[in-house]
Amino acid sequence: MKLNYKRTIKVGLAFAIIMLFWTAYDFVIPLLLERAFGLSNSLRGVVMGIDNVLSLFLLPIFGKWSDSINTKYGKRTPFLFIGTILAVVIMIFVPITANSQLKDANVLRSEIYSVEETYRDFTYEAADGTAYHSAEEFYTMMYKTEAKSGVGYAYSDHDYLKLNGKDTLDDYLEIAKFGLTEIKKDGGKFYRIETIVEEQTRVSLMVEISEEEYNEIKGHNEDYKKFVEPGIAVFASEEVNQKITKVHPERIGVYLAVLFLVLVAMASFRSPAVALMPDVTPKPLRSQANAMINLMGGIGGAIAFVIYTVAFILSENAFVQIFAVCAAVMVLILVAFLFLVNENKYVEECRKECEQYGISNDDEAQEIPHHHKTEEEGGEPHSDAEILAAKKKHERAYRRSFFFILASTFMWFMGYNAISSNLSVYCTKVLNQSAAVASVISGVSMAVSAIAFIPVGILAVKIGRRKSVLLGFILSIVSFILVFLFVKPDHMAKFLFAIFYLISGFGLIITNVNTFPMVLELSSSSSVGKYTGYYYISTMSAQAITPFISGLVMDYFEDQYLFLYSAICVVIAFVFMFFTRYGDSKPVPAASALEYLGAGDD
Repeated sequence: MKLNYKRTIKVGLAFAIIMLFWTAYDFVIPLLLERAFGLSNSLRGVVMGIDNVLSLFLLPIFGKWSDSINTKYGKRTPFLFIGTILAVVIMIFVPITANSQLKDANVLRSEIYSVEETYRDFTYEAADGTAYHSAEEFYTMMYKTEAKSGVGYAYSDHDYLKLNGKDTLDDYLEIAKFGLTEIKKDGGKFYRIETIVEEQTRVSLMVEISEEEYNEIKGHNEDYKKFVEPGIAVFASEEVNQKITKVHPERIGVYLAVLFLVLVAMASFRSPAVALMPDVTPKPLRSQANAMINLMGGIGGAIAFVIYTVAFILSENAFVQIFAVCAAVMVLILVAFLFLVNENKYVEECRKECEQYGISNDDEAQEIPHHHKTEEEGGEPHSDAEILAAKKKHERAYRRSFFFILASTFMWFMGYNAISSNLSVYCTKVLNQSAAVASVISGVSMAVSAIAFIPVGILAVKIGRRKSVLLGFILSIVSFILVFLFVKPDHMAKFLFAIFYLISGFGLIITNVNTFPMVLELSSSSSVGKYTGYYYISTMSAQAITPFISGLVMDYFEDQYLFLYSAICVVIAFVFMFFTRYGDSKPVPAASALEYLGAGDD
């Protein structure tokens, strides 16, 4: 028996549409909320959790609904078609409704960031009425202001300053004194770029300097970006929120209304689209099939990554362009799916394969014995009461494992989504990298980890789904602890973070490939959509809660504690999965594990 991977890949186009949208959404929307509206970590977490709250209710409904219908196009395809069309039409308006807010926010940020250009000529009146008549007054406030939580400081990391021997106010002002100075190396010569205004036009002049002066300025710029600029970013966001967002609440109201509509559209077809894989795949092959489906989802995510990375390289405010291109590509993938996938034909092919190999997709895999051995079979006959007691015991064990799988999945998503929903902001604000660098870190992790999809499918055959999931949890726990202990906002930060984040990416793949098939193993062919809904209740409820909790962690503790929080969540997920007993697949009738991924006839 072989996995028909051509069929699986075609069906996986549906998941590619889903992941293209959510990859762009999870990376771009937090940036848009922060830059345009200046929302705090916790409030941004609330907004990022809206889709998960909606999904908590809508995914089971649409999943069960798709179980109960039967059209000439199949059970799931109509949901995919209608939902995708609605989503792409509405999603274009998500960044458009934030355009006016973003323009005003950029003007205000430019005014605040002008403090970098000169140490003397700077004036600014803050939202609280405080007027700063010089850069020195402003930077002194940046150094002295305590956090609202009473833990640490709002705009400067004194512990990090102390670690680098620059912990006094004079040290901080010395770093801030000249702001950022643009420099350039060209043809073995070194230059400082000076900007002057001539007849209301800004003119850049290249002033040649020595290599020693060049290195001195370079070192100063690095210190400024590490110790000073992150605090300005936090202050600027707070000012945007106070001076613009709260003055024009109708803007964020309209924005959230449009966001709500596009999230409903996406929720309408997620469960049906995901349920299509088990519809056309025998139970023992579903881990391998899910690996291929996730690979297709990874391709969709990679497309989104390329779109927003290129867009952010061209412009830091390319939000409309990103959503427009993503919508167009989603339509193209939908067209390919409709031409290549005949759902009813594929379901019938799967039914015949199951009959051929004596496999049933119809019986719920409760593994509960319904009879005892007879004397001829070498066993002692038991009473009906004993048989009933044994059956009830197995039923309890079955229900317990089902609960443990969902609970483990819930805690896993609590941990991982806390990081994924804050990744772009963490990279730009905490590590002080550009949005383009942050997207590269995310994309490299996705690309390199995607190599693991096929080996992970084979791994599930070799050691089982449960052990594979436990291994994925261990990799993620190690990764998050390494980030918590060793990643600091210095010149090595992006490299260390990329390496550690890559480790968690492998853990993500191993876990996601196997947890969903473990849930489906306990379903029947008539309840696949319903059980898919159960799975998404656990994942979406976690993703609805964790952005807010992780935002509170970042607001009231150091941002680095985000990763400690995530590590604790995954440890709890490990414990639940450790006590799970049902959900592993039955042996597949094949000569070797490699055959499971062989090419089936189309």
